[in-house]
Amino acid sequence: MKDDIPRTAPIKSATFTDPVNAEIRRAAATGIYDIRGGGAKRRVPNFDDLLVLGASMSRYPLEGYRERCDTSVTLGTRFAQNPIQLDIPITIAGMSFGALSGPAKEALGRGATLAGTSTTTGDGGMTEEERGHSDKLVYQYLPSRYGMNPDDLRRADAIEIVVGQGAKPGGGGMLLGQKITERVAGMRNLPAGIDQRSSCRHPDWTGPDDLEIKILELREITGWRVPIYIKVGGARPYFDTTLAVKAGADVVVLDGMQGGTAATQDVFIEHVGQPLLACIPEAVRALQDLGVHREVQLVVSGGIRTGADVAKALALGADATAIGTAALIALGDNDPKYEAEYAALGTTAGAYDDWHEGRDPAGITTQDPGLAARLDPVEGGRRLRNYLKVLTLEAQTIARACGKNHVLNLEPEDLCALTLEAAAMAKIPLAGTDWYPGKPGTTY
Repeated sequence: MKDDIPRTAPIKSATFTDPVNAEIRRAAATGIYDIRGGGAKRRVPNFDDLLVLGASMSRYPLEGYRERCDTSVTLGTRFAQNPIQLDIPITIAGMSFGALSGPAKEALGRGATLAGTSTTTGDGGMTEEERGHSDKLVYQYLPSRYGMNPDDLRRADAIEIVVGQGAKPGGGGMLLGQKITERVAGMRNLPAGIDQRSSCRHPDWTGPDDLEIKILELREITGWRVPIYIKVGGARPYFDTTLAVKAGADVVVLDGMQGGTAATQDVFIEHVGQPLLACIPEAVRALQDLGVHREVQLVVSGGIRTGADVAKALALGADATAIGTAALIALGDNDPKYEAEYAALGTTAGAYDDWHEGRDPAGITTQDPGLAARLDPVEGGRRLRNYLKVLTLEAQTIARACGKNHVLNLEPEDLCALTLEAAAMAKIPLAGTDWYPGKPGTTY
């Protein structure tokens, strides 16, 4: 009988997976592209693909917590009269009031101050709560110019000119109408409740020569006191870093594709840009070729999660790191205690990324007063401080194990790669060899 014939097991396509098919159906039903927040969810080579070579016989480690391993970093030593002095090599990346709630921004300022580091405004301007609770505040100067005014520029401890973002190099920002409250609208000079879509490029300069003029203008406004950062998305890091230095930057901020965003097209987040692991060596090479490595500081961001990530980024040549998504998780983003509410929104804790909707149960990516009140900024600041402390201790532990008395003394020689992809991107030898793909002088 036909029913007795063995059947081939059903096999789903590796190309047309369930998530791919679901997106095709959603696009077919709506005719619009998907918008979400967060960063890339696909697996790309990252710091987990590198290992640290601790000391044994051929290297001499430092003794536990008894021998000092410094973590302080100074940013902006090139031209600024008042460089930023940080106790730790981890900063808080730019996230706007509007994308985040007021209590979330306050918590970030409190936590950064307790940890001895800086936080960053993001698009839309500076709030009094953020300035008041941030000992060191970096003011972002974006293509939108939303909320920008010279008085706040002068109140900042550094200025970060945003040219690109890791989640969307070449793309502008989004803040949809449901998050444009009267206060947000007032700060950005926009109608309340109307979608805000920021420009993808600055309106008053079109290249590095114009940018040099803009930097000089900002230096004149601030009396040459504060450092000028330039932030670029991880697309062409060698050339972008070179041009940023030529334009007069004190600090280059490099954001890989694992970096998050408040809201943009999913196709941008998953398919534009490069992993941070591939970007750092090229940016460092540019600084070295120009003879300004360590004179112009390099801050890197995009998927930093642990002290091991921090240590590996510093070993590749960065001066400091920045965290965004990890900081929000430390505050309570995607916390399982809100699982029932996440389920009601059609998602689950750990997967919630509809930040643009403003319905975040954790009170972080929302402007709803009732939801925002759930986040205690004092407790949030304490949690962030604890997290930053752990990252720093982990990075110190790794540095000591490599015999370093400062985390910035970590170097590429302290690393090996587990995969060919990571070895090629980071230009770090494959474990057990002295070779990486493309190494000069090799033909195999």
